Amino acid sequence: VQLQACGGGLVQAGGYLRLSCAASGRTLSTYRMGWFRQTPGLERELIASISASGDSKYYADSVKGQFTISRDNAKNTVYLQMNVLKPEDTAVYYCAAQTGKGFGYWGQGTLVTVSS
Repeated sequence: VQLQACGGGLVQAGGYLRLSCAASGRTLSTYRMGWFRQTPGLERELIASISASGDSKYYADSVKGQFTISRDNAKNTVYLQMNVLKPEDTAVYYCAAQTGKGFGYWGQGTLVTVSS
């Protein structure tokens, strides 16, 4: 599975962005999908995930109520809607597909920069 994340960019604090993660090579419909983010010096953090059907979602406390994960299996795409962005949301965001007990397929990352 090849994953392509896009939608990052520069936004002012309080603004919003929607990240997309499109897959090729295989359908995503059987995978639980996750969004991670990483800032320099820190470990990559799982911030949201969604079950294959979309019925079950997980959010890290740091983004709960602010970010929304969704998926469109017909389009083979997963989304992360990010609202009321804060400077501390600045990071490289990655999408990944869960394989077995971990996330085995990764996108290349998209940079989100939130200015104050």
